[in-house]
Amino acid sequence: MTDPMRLPKPYVVRTALDEILADLDVDDPVPSERELAARFGVARETVRQALHDLLVRGRIERRGRGTVVARPKLTQPLSLKSYTEGAVKMGRVPGRILVTWQDIPATGDLAAGLNIGVGDPVIHLERILLADRQRIGLESTYLRADRFGFLAASCGGETFDPTTSLYAALRARGVEFGSAVERIETVVPSPREADLLESTTAMPMLLLNRRSLDVDGTPIETVRALYRGDRVAFEANLNDR
Repeated sequence: MTDPMRLPKPYVVRTALDEILADLDVDDPVPSERELAARFGVARETVRQALHDLLVRGRIERRGRGTVVARPKLTQPLSLKSYTEGAVKMGRVPGRILVTWQDIPATGDLAAGLNIGVGDPVIHLERILLADRQRIGLESTYLRADRFGFLAASCGGETFDPTTSLYAALRARGVEFGSAVERIETVVPSPREADLLESTTAMPMLLLNRRSLDVDGTPIETVRALYRGDRVAFEANLNDR
C-alpha cells in the first residue's frame, strides 16, 4: 500500500479538493488559492498545480477572476448521429456559430478522402459548437461541391442554415449515412483555435477526424473537429456480436 505521506503534495491536495467539490453545486465558488494553501498547510504553487489538474479534468472552470464548480461534461456518443442529438439527450441546448463557409480546391488528402480529383471544388464548413451557449468544439466539415452544392444559396431553393444540424439537412435530402471511421487523439490547439474556443494553448484538447460514407459506400464527408477536453467526453457502446 502506498504511504500517503510519500504521495506528491499536488495529488494529495487534488484528492482533498475532489471531496470539497462533491459537497458543492454547479457554479458555486471554489475557495481561493490563499485559503486552500492555509487549510492544507502547503505552498500556493502546490494548490495551483492541483487546481490546474481539476481544470483540465473539467471539474472546475474560470469565471472572471474566480473559479467555480463546472457543470458535468457533455457526453457525446461515437455514432452516426449528430452532436445535436447527444446534447439534447443530456438536456443541453445545442447551437453553432458560423466561422467559415467557402468552396476550396481539394488537396491531396481531401481528394483521397472524398474520392475526387485534386483541385476539384470542396465545400468547407467551419463552425463553433455550443452547448447552453458555452463553446465546446470547433468543427470543420468538407463535402464535395458537385454532390452537395444544394446547401448554398447560389444554387437556388432553400438555403441551409449553418446554425442548425448539417446531418438533419442532408438526411432531409435523402442522404443515408451508412458507416464512418473516426480517430481521436489529444492535441494542443493553435492560438487561433484556442481563441475561437475561448481557451488557451496550454489546455489539451481532443481532436476527432472522421470520414463518413453513405449506404452505397460513397464518401459523404471528412471532418476535423476539435473539442475542449474539459467540457466534452466521448462514449461508445461495444458488443461482441
